[in-house]
Amino acid sequence: MSKKTMGIHHITAIVGHPQENVDFYAGVLGLRLVKQTVNFDDPGTYHLYFGNEGGKPGTIITFFPWAGARQGTIGDGQVGVTSYVVPRGAMDFWKKRLEKFNVPFTIMERFGEQYLEFDDPHGLHLEIVEREDGEVNHWTFGDVTPEVAIKGFGGATLLSTQPIRTAELLEQVMGLELIGKEGDFARYRSTADIGNVIDLKLTPIGRGRMGVGTVHHIAWRAIDDQDQLDWQQYVAANGYGVTAVQDRNYFNAIYFREHGEILFEIATDPPGFAHDESLATMGEKLMLPTQFEPQRAQIEQALLPIKIRNLD
Repeated sequence: MSKKTMGIHHITAIVGHPQENVDFYAGVLGLRLVKQTVNFDDPGTYHLYFGNEGGKPGTIITFFPWAGARQGTIGDGQVGVTSYVVPRGAMDFWKKRLEKFNVPFTIMERFGEQYLEFDDPHGLHLEIVEREDGEVNHWTFGDVTPEVAIKGFGGATLLSTQPIRTAELLEQVMGLELIGKEGDFARYRSTADIGNVIDLKLTPIGRGRMGVGTVHHIAWRAIDDQDQLDWQQYVAANGYGVTAVQDRNYFNAIYFREHGEILFEIATDPPGFAHDESLATMGEKLMLPTQFEPQRAQIEQALLPIKIRNLD
């Protein structure tokens, strides 16, 4: 058996104060807060999901916000940079928007593409690139309209303690195609039209330390539950220790740590984010899984209040 992932399902990171997180990803970047819930392993902490108007796989970045937590260090064993893709011709809008909100940025080129590089308020490395791929995001928030809105992930840059082993995994297990090398990077592509480009740094830079401003894991797409079970068997057969299936309410998940020490998840596309609230209203209130509903009052009291604010 051989398999090919369609690409990135979601990326999950650790950040600081939740209101600062919401202000940046909704207020500045114009993403939709598609789900307010809690960390199932730590229900006193939010789990916030941002994406396109429908919360589709390949557009979702999720956060565990811990106000006052220790700052992490971006390094090997992590996703180093999260890339967002915008429509052709939108780059000038994003330069001006970052300037408007006093977000420093640099411009660089990689594999013939121009990137706008910047950090979020808690130190996560982000970048924006223009591409034709990916459907238009019809979500409008503030001055961010569908003509310029982030469509979803362009991809990610991986930092590995053993780049050769990670390269083997990307090609031989995850089924990505090596499309080129440039300088200290190898570029891989999946079959999807979004969340489909992975750049692997070929030289280690030093081990990362988990904390605020770092990516916790990267999740890859499985078509459905059966496809995920096939992935579970396939990953294990290739020598990786993989977890049992875990119900995350909006998808099912399995996890394994690859040999370069990056935590990988494989998540199902269904059921998605609109199964416990309507597509029109999702993200507006705190949603809890059934097991935590009896504790709602205590959980709400423990969480810092957040508000989606139009900063324009």
